[in-house]
Amino acid sequence: MNIDTPKNFSAKHGPDATPDRLIEEEILKQGKNKEIPCAKAFEIAGTLQVSPDAVGMTADLMNFKLTKCQLGLFGYQPQKKIVKHPDRVTEDLKNAIEDQLVQGRLSCRSAWDIASGLKIGKMKVSGACEAMDVKITDCQLGAF
Repeated sequence: MNIDTPKNFSAKHGPDATPDRLIEEEILKQGKNKEIPCAKAFEIAGTLQVSPDAVGMTADLMNFKLTKCQLGLFGYQPQKKIVKHPDRVTEDLKNAIEDQLVQGRLSCRSAWDIASGLKIGKMKVSGACEAMDVKITDCQLGAF
């Protein structure tokens, strides 16, 4: 697919899926250029008291691109991914990640929980995962 060819994000939800109207209104208010940043999507979820994946699905159905992942894994231009590989990973962070692995992978939700529990930035957790060759899965917005 050419980089200039728009993606059809709605295709992954099937032909019968429809956007939630309240979420759609908020995405239209807060999005720009058919894009919605991860942080704004989570803000919408909190305000409307809906799940992040409901916001992600509605964004997909509106063909809005999710951008600026709070873990730094996607949605940044031009390099797409901005997470940094640290020189070293602290023992407490390494242990926290290893304790949450499922089949050698860490969920996005677990990465957020680790960051909160250790009072560190989310990108420190994703950076440690990069250093440890741990793949982060199950985006809470459904992007991956």
